[in-house]
Amino acid sequence: MYFRRSTVLVPILFILLAGALACASTSKSSTPSPTAAASAAKSLTTHPTFGTCPSSAFPDLSGTSAGANYAAPNVTVKCTDTEVTVTSNNMISYEFVKKTPNALAPQNFTWKFPLKPTKAATPTSIENRLGTLGFSVTGIAIYGPTEGPMPAAEAYGDPVGNGLLDRCGGHTGPSSDYHYHTIIYTDAACNFETSQLVGFAIDGFPIYNSVICLDTGCIQTTLAKSGYTKTGDSKTYVWKAYTFSGGTDSGTLDACNGRTEADGTYAYHLTPTQFPYIIGCLVGTATTQTGNAAAPMPQMQGQQGQQGPGQQGPGQQGPGPQGPQGPPPAPPK
Repeated sequence: MYFRRSTVLVPILFILLAGALACASTSKSSTPSPTAAASAAKSLTTHPTFGTCPSSAFPDLSGTSAGANYAAPNVTVKCTDTEVTVTSNNMISYEFVKKTPNALAPQNFTWKFPLKPTKAATPTSIENRLGTLGFSVTGIAIYGPTEGPMPAAEAYGDPVGNGLLDRCGGHTGPSSDYHYHTIIYTDAACNFETSQLVGFAIDGFPIYNSVICLDTGCIQTTLAKSGYTKTGDSKTYVWKAYTFSGGTDSGTLDACNGRTEADGTYAYHLTPTQFPYIIGCLVGTATTQTGNAAAPMPQMQGQQGQQGPGQQGPGQQGPGPQGPQGPPPAPPK
């Protein structure tokens, strides 16, 4: 457009400058608002049928890496009539940004879970538990909403609220193992554009993005909403800072951060900015028996390694041994 008077340019330039500043301010936050997340994910409402081999949802990321000196992601998926086996070197497909003192290095993970998982009689608590609770379709370990005991000022605190995560929702642990505490699936750099399916919990149930299909054809959708209410300071002992209150909204999730879908199957859903972010408890059978859970898991905060999601079954020991120091100390009253 041609302006005949230069004075007209002044308000135009002011408007453009204000818009640019607003965009710059918005870009500082790597976590999208729930509204933005729902809008960006509208095309991600399809996923492999429950109980079928999910290999089509795992993107080929062999041409990517965390940087020039890092190995490319290497993920394989194999299915039998009853079991899914996923192997991964646990390497990310986007630039590694150091958010902890720990480096990034390839791992050798094998996860096994039932092709058709079933609910346990009682959910397994993950409160103040450390270690792997699932994995993403990009081959990365998924942890709960709890950090470790160090530093003491943030013991068992919220890694999301404490600003310890990169743009995709992860960071590295003491064994140079990268893992997610939340997943910013709407960021294209994070490579969750293949399917509504973003991963699996170690009990075998799928983890979907934030979009909920209210009917089997996914004609009507809503955005997943956490049923937890913040009642305290989450800097330390994050589980003491939230209370599950539920809700009547069609998008409100249960205490495990999941729901029964329109087709009758169960799934967890991401709530990227809302506690517990990915998983709140495990609804399925989380044991070390072949086909029901997973192979040895990555270490975290000085543990001796997680040898599977619990030795006593649902509702007892929980998702993994706590190392030589035992379970974390009780939070202050």
